[in-house]
Amino acid sequence: MVSFIKGIQYNLRGLGMGLKTPRLLLLGLIRFVVVIIITIASASLILVYHQEILNFMWRRPESNWILWLWYLLSWLLSAVLVGLSAVLSYLVSQILFSVVIMDLMSRITEEAVSGRIQGPDNLPLWRQFLFLVKQEIPRATVPVLLTLVLLIVGWLTPLGPAVTMLSSAIAVIFLAWDNTDLIPARRLMPFGERFRILRRTLLFHLGFGLFFLIPFLNILFLSFAPVGATLYYIDQNPK
Repeated sequence: MVSFIKGIQYNLRGLGMGLKTPRLLLLGLIRFVVVIIITIASASLILVYHQEILNFMWRRPESNWILWLWYLLSWLLSAVLVGLSAVLSYLVSQILFSVVIMDLMSRITEEAVSGRIQGPDNLPLWRQFLFLVKQEIPRATVPVLLTLVLLIVGWLTPLGPAVTMLSSAIAVIFLAWDNTDLIPARRLMPFGERFRILRRTLLFHLGFGLFFLIPFLNILFLSFAPVGATLYYIDQNPK
């Protein structure tokens, strides 16, 4: 539970620092605006088919005794779909160009806090960026695809609510890891070792990604998440 709370605190610290630092604020706003535009487009498309999706899960009952539950599910589905559209929008913008902005935000934060940026000395900057982009594709797409599969399974089985909660938890854990993994990836730490770090800190990443579940507000926290994640990694690895 302490790790979970610490994750929430670092996300809030990162947002505060990002809003107070001009260079971080500019980069965060660029990500924020791009994700907002893509989110509006995807959310509009998803909500157009909201009724069809709801009917596929559960047709409107005739009994007034359980009709309130159907309406509750409708509102819950709307919130989940909007949140999902934000995650998908984040994924699209992430693969296209945001990984570069995230790395820049992490570098600025690391330099501001520790006075230097640690990384491979003999590797050109462009090759570091290329490495980050190559790392980002499986790191971002696999968790989201897994989440979508779980959502579909939830819609087709009686365990829908439980599976939906599980898939949401998995999504935010990997979205949080997408940020805390920036420095280890920049230092060319092997993927297996980085994944083991994630497994040891699941509660922290769940707390860090908690704000990613809040529709609309999640876009703001996603935009500045690299700052809080970098603060966390520096505090955990002071050397």
